[in-house]
Amino acid sequence: MGFFSSITKGLGKTRGGLLGTLTAVFTGRVDEEFFEELEETLICADVGVQCSLRICDQLRERAKRDKVKERADLWQALTEELTATLTEVGDSEISIEKGKLNVLLFTGVNGAGKTTTIGKLASFYKQQGYSVILAAADTFRAAAPEQLAMWAERAGVPIIRQAEGADPAAVVFDGIQAAKAREADILIVDTAGRLQNKSNLMNELSKIGRIIDREAPDANRENLLVLDAGTGQNALSQAKLFGEAVPLTGLILTKLDGTAKGGAVFGIVYESKLPVKRIGVGEGIEDLRPFVAEEFVTALLDREAGEDA
Repeated sequence: MGFFSSITKGLGKTRGGLLGTLTAVFTGRVDEEFFEELEETLICADVGVQCSLRICDQLRERAKRDKVKERADLWQALTEELTATLTEVGDSEISIEKGKLNVLLFTGVNGAGKTTTIGKLASFYKQQGYSVILAAADTFRAAAPEQLAMWAERAGVPIIRQAEGADPAAVVFDGIQAAKAREADILIVDTAGRLQNKSNLMNELSKIGRIIDREAPDANRENLLVLDAGTGQNALSQAKLFGEAVPLTGLILTKLDGTAKGGAVFGIVYESKLPVKRIGVGEGIEDLRPFVAEEFVTALLDREAGEDA
């Protein structure tokens, strides 16, 4: 299966609910009722209120400026506005700089697919020829280090870990020292998604951030938040919460293949001002895909894209 076909298939549940409704809305003459119907459709598709209002306002301006009379003639404009929402917030590729240590710090609530995502990325980078080390800094969830160790074995990369309940920042410290000693290209750090309370979690993440700043000041950094796409607009509160602890640089959206709420991607990006760096559209290692905004929007809205997928 080709790359585009696999994305289209993976987004099937979201596409199925969104495309048919939008097609019906884009039939007839352009009037105020059209923009009200479009706004309602986008909000119901989990695009989010503010993002939906902004897109409708942009289409109003285009229709007035270009004297567009038929709704169907605004379909391409909708595609462009949705794409712009995803691209105007920054680079969608995870930054890896050759010749220096790259530290990828992963945050996210339990169950979002954080550890699995780390394992898939470790395998990807190993296959690309990078030397990778994992640091199991989620020492509060009993199974977390074991789960990460399984992925490390599958990917063929070393893992730095300590006993359950150990200081997570100490694990990160050890991971950085190991990465320096072995001249590793990439250190990927797993962190806790839940502690005794929210304050403890945020303090722990902030402490880990300070350890990285102190011990690897020249490292190239990415602070990535893993979100379960099925949570829809609720993911925004997670982005705000984790962003208070560490300065986030991007998002990874998992489980897009299992939800009809994929439209939430637009609202999450619009509200958080963070780019999506990877999307998960299946269980396989190859199903953690680089995020290409144009192809994502086309996979959702191209009325011919899914015919052969």
